[in-house]
Amino acid sequence: MEKIPMTRAGHTALEAELKHLKSVERPAIIQAIAEAREHGDLSENAEYHSAKEKQSFIEGRVKELEGAISLAEVIDPTKMSGSIKFGATVTLVDEETDNEKTYQIVGEYEANIEKGLLNIKSPIARALIGKEEGDSVTVRTPGGEKSYEVLKVLFV
Repeated sequence: MEKIPMTRAGHTALEAELKHLKSVERPAIIQAIAEAREHGDLSENAEYHSAKEKQSFIEGRVKELEGAISLAEVIDPTKMSGSIKFGATVTLVDEETDNEKTYQIVGEYEANIEKGLLNIKSPIARALIGKEEGDSVTVRTPGGEKSYEVLKVLFV
């Protein structure tokens, strides 16, 4: 199996979510199923079916998280330098609008564009890999081509 790169913060967040699902969500849903069973006929019991559906979701997420954590390769960006690679925090300026954006390139399980965490497999991240400060990069996005200049590369 292929290792899944992630930062220490991403790994910690996945472990915390897994612990929460196992220690809080799982017991709560078991209790909800037990209560719904007490209401009688299960074939027309909406509470029971809803609880079972939620249980299925929780168990699926637990398996997904356990798999990701077992394959995790935790990478410490502070021990890196040079061109853009996994873990780099990159400040870009859009060459058309002069808007600046800062992203950290992270693994797919910790990516969150609203928080500036960019999936390593995204078109922007793939285009940035290997670039350095001052380089210009053109990215093909679903909305068309965008050009950015790399202003700053940090490994924090």
